Amino acid sequence: MENEMMGAVQWLLQTLALPAVGLPAIFLIALVSATLLPMGSEPAVFAYLKLSPDMFWAAVLVATAGNTIGGVVSYYMGYWAKKGVDHWKKTHQFADGQSPAARLQERRRKQQKLGGTYFRKLAVYLRKMGPWALLFSWLPIVGDPLCSVAGWMKLRLLPCIFYMAIGKFVRYVLMTAVLLRLF
Repeated sequence: MENEMMGAVQWLLQTLALPAVGLPAIFLIALVSATLLPMGSEPAVFAYLKLSPDMFWAAVLVATAGNTIGGVVSYYMGYWAKKGVDHWKKTHQFADGQSPAARLQERRRKQQKLGGTYFRKLAVYLRKMGPWALLFSWLPIVGDPLCSVAGWMKLRLLPCIFYMAIGKFVRYVLMTAVLLRLF
């Protein structure tokens, strides 16, 4: 399965070779890299800008749009996963007649003794920070899951998109400008 997936990604990258396709390739690569697939779009943007330096703002805007739409896909993955879990909890009971919600409350009481306070404080912090947290959706390891968690927490979508787009735009501007200046 892994070899098939890598083969499909390689085919996609060869099909969307930058000199032949250009901005649509950057859009698709940025979109795919913003989902939970481990892929980076910065090398594609940098390579395109090395070939066409006059297209800096167009490439940055296209990459930002693709990456933001990919973040929205991750948001909805989290949103629908939460809805599925909630539905399952409502419709299933365990053999002892205890509902999953009752078991969860019992587990939370046990966790409070073993550091549950830390987790509650973290959840409160993320809930308080809200969509602002998505300014950090550009970060390499935590950014994509952050978008999914925003969907799981059912944060308002439009502010989430706004802050995702700002963070990703600033990342592309800074990273490509620095790379172009260095190389």
